[in-house]
Amino acid sequence: MRDRLLEQIRAGDEIFAQVFERLLHWFERIHGLKYASLRYFNAAGDTPDRGEDHDPELHLIPIILQVALGQRARLTIFGGDYPTRDGTCVRDYVHVLDLAQAHILAMEALDRLGSRKYNLGNGNGFSNLEMVEAARTVTGHPIPYQIGPRRPGDPAVLIASSAKIRAELGWAPQYPTVEQIIASAWEWHSRHPRGYQS
Repeated sequence: MRDRLLEQIRAGDEIFAQVFERLLHWFERIHGLKYASLRYFNAAGDTPDRGEDHDPELHLIPIILQVALGQRARLTIFGGDYPTRDGTCVRDYVHVLDLAQAHILAMEALDRLGSRKYNLGNGNGFSNLEMVEAARTVTGHPIPYQIGPRRPGDPAVLIASSAKIRAELGWAPQYPTVEQIIASAWEWHSRHPRGYQS
């Protein structure tokens, strides 16, 4: 039941994003409103003052770090039989500060270039098992995991092409490795083990 609900939420989010982009297009046509539509892939990483704190937590990096902090016994990786290099899903992660920089560049370019749509990711894919290994390196903790069943609707590989924003605005991730992204998250989660409640 929970998996079906999550699948419906993901599908609804995608439909909402498409509809909203169409609405922006028509607002521009009718009212002259220029816009930048920035399509995030897996936004991740933290700053010294702000971190990921969701209830319930559904994001991979914070869950991995909860295992490192002893708040979960192990990580469940959904699916180990995908047609990928190690059988686990491959995803693209982009640091929140890189996303913030993309927002600034896009807003500054609106008058010069007009409305734009950009995919935002670092352009590299990392498997779930590679994320675990990177977190082990960063945290120094073993991070046990188990392989669970696939989640309905999860594609094997999902990687962004940010070629357009790189070419048009000169944007490039300043945190291109998952180790950098995880290290920033680990710093925040280590200081805030109970999230914003700590």
